[in-house]
Amino acid sequence: MIQGFSDHAANERTFLAWVRTGIAVIALGFVIEKFNLFVRTLARSAGFGHHLRHLQLERLTGSLGRYEGLAFIAGGIALIVLATVRFVRTTALIDDTQMHLARSVRAELIISAALIVLIASYSIYLAFN
Repeated sequence: MIQGFSDHAANERTFLAWVRTGIAVIALGFVIEKFNLFVRTLARSAGFGHHLRHLQLERLTGSLGRYEGLAFIAGGIALIVLATVRFVRTTALIDDTQMHLARSVRAELIISAALIVLIASYSIYLAFN
């Protein structure tokens, strides 16, 4: 039997939850990028007679519309890297026989807050365009 198995299993479940969240954020970034590519292609194919439609589509893919997908992808990758570092560190602490104080979760909070701001800004951007 593995000593501290329930602690190791809980650590692994937490790690996998963070990895799933990171993959979901990356997938959302890919969807946003593909949507922007689709809208830009649609805007380019709009004929000269549909100038108003062309302008509306171009406005949807404005300056923010070109980078938020990449920001989501980078945020998802950062989540996975942070989860991996935290998993390895926690595994070592579980195996250590000495008592350790709980560490700060500041990095997780910062990345989570950044993703919340990205999602909120993208939602507002889509709502008003």
